[in-house]
Amino acid sequence: MQLPFDGAISDYHQNLAPQEVRDAIRSASKSSVLDPSYPHDSRMARKAYEAEYDALQIELVKLQAWAKESGARLAIVFEGRDAAGKGGTIKRFRENLNARGARVVALSKPTEREQGQWYFQRYIKHLPTAGEIVFFDRSWYNRGVVEKVFGFCDDAQRAQFFSQVQGFEKMLVDEGILLVKFWLNVGRAEQLRRFLSRESDPLKQWKLSWIDVEGLKKWDDYTTAIGETLTASDSAAAPWTVIRSDDKRRARLAAIRHVLGRIDYDRKDATAIGPQDTNICGGIDIWNA
Repeated sequence: MQLPFDGAISDYHQNLAPQEVRDAIRSASKSSVLDPSYPHDSRMARKAYEAEYDALQIELVKLQAWAKESGARLAIVFEGRDAAGKGGTIKRFRENLNARGARVVALSKPTEREQGQWYFQRYIKHLPTAGEIVFFDRSWYNRGVVEKVFGFCDDAQRAQFFSQVQGFEKMLVDEGILLVKFWLNVGRAEQLRRFLSRESDPLKQWKLSWIDVEGLKKWDDYTTAIGETLTASDSAAAPWTVIRSDDKRRARLAAIRHVLGRIDYDRKDATAIGPQDTNICGGIDIWNA
């Protein structure tokens, strides 16, 4: 399969990526974590990961059964840079859940009609009903980051978004919706390594878009926009949970643990959930670490 930007990731890697990023990718083994500030030197061993993962999957099934019986509504928002691991983490949440009560919302570019609506309107219709878990693979936070970086909204529209988002989310929480917001934070070298893997794999090339390619050149713009968004939208009613996702296995476990830990569902087994890795999962202070 030939893509319009075929080879663009490799070209960026060879000619435009910062030298320290190229050096990190070149010298790393498959199991190495590339970001020197990440609190673990290597990826989590598969055997240890699978043991913890299997226990958490049982708890997720209990959580869904409780939601169905109680009529609870759970909305889980996943945000982060491209290739931060959002889709893969959602997939692990849903692996053993009944798909009829655990759906994914991944909206495409707004239609002309949607562009004329109140910004939050297109998302409202996708909120969970009683007994349902909804996973947002990107959300209304597009306005805070992607639209800002690529000029898809103007400063006035973004400012209005920031003035409304905390009130919007408080209304959801006051309505009884259990809202969880994740920001998956991936390092620059690891992001590029994942893009290179996608570019070379015919089964993964569909994940790439021109925004991915152009976004590589806008790392600093993204960093500024992300920092502004996290600061402006973190609140007591709907706080951000930031997960450092350079190691996908640890990130997936951390996300599942956080959701299970927040909710008092029937037959909950705290021992099976286990302790959270607070070195990679926490509030917005993790973003600044």
